Amino acid sequence: MFDIGINLTNRQFAADRHDVVERAKQAGVKGMLITGTSLKESRAAQALAAEYPDYCWSTAGVHPHDASGWSDECAEQIYRLLQKPQAVAVGECGLDFNRNFSTPEQQERAFSEQLSMAAELSMPLFLHCRDAYPRFIELLKPWLSKVPAAVVHCFTDDGRALEDYLSLGLYVGITGWVCDERRGLELRELVSRIPADKLLLETDAPYLLPRDLKPKPTSRRNEPAYLAHILREVAKLRGEDANELGEITRQNALRLLGVSQSD
Repeated sequence: MFDIGINLTNRQFAADRHDVVERAKQAGVKGMLITGTSLKESRAAQALAAEYPDYCWSTAGVHPHDASGWSDECAEQIYRLLQKPQAVAVGECGLDFNRNFSTPEQQERAFSEQLSMAAELSMPLFLHCRDAYPRFIELLKPWLSKVPAAVVHCFTDDGRALEDYLSLGLYVGITGWVCDERRGLELRELVSRIPADKLLLETDAPYLLPRDLKPKPTSRRNEPAYLAHILREVAKLRGEDANELGEITRQNALRLLGVSQSD
């Protein structure tokens, strides 16, 4: 297993971050991608990944929620971070028109400049899209031939979007949303339509704690050790062996990120 989306720099992990990593290892997680969502978090993600060589890597970018902070100086600093060995993908970047913490115009500027950056550096994209699908595709599509790979992380969209993403060659990241009997019904139907070589798994911890964990954790904080639970649920929905699927998705993650691990 490989967790391709973990917000390990989040303050919810401040007191026991090392223990969280150790529990992930004990649960069978063989690697993690630490998400950068702003300049500050991208710096922290890179520094944290450096503490766990051959196990953790990082992204560097600006989430659409933080796009109001995008500037020429911010872009220059993100560009520098992306040249560090731990940074292996541009993002988390994209569009989020659900709450518009940054205006659509600010989001589109930050997204477009990060797409250009990924093309210049020939780096994969770690993408976010919520309630912005048509415009997201419109901005993304011209750049896909110029980057090595891209993943739509935390996919929660509909069947039409899934088919379009797959037709464009994108990887699709599945979280514990698939374990939610209220909001995840459509995703549960769609997950079997993702080709095995385009499927990735993630917790998006500390968010999106799987609702059907038993026994129910005392804390609502999600953590990468729960990736095994998500894997089992996805494998069940696909009618596949969980151990085999876990290794397939790990290899997919390594291929997406252009990294290797010593076994």
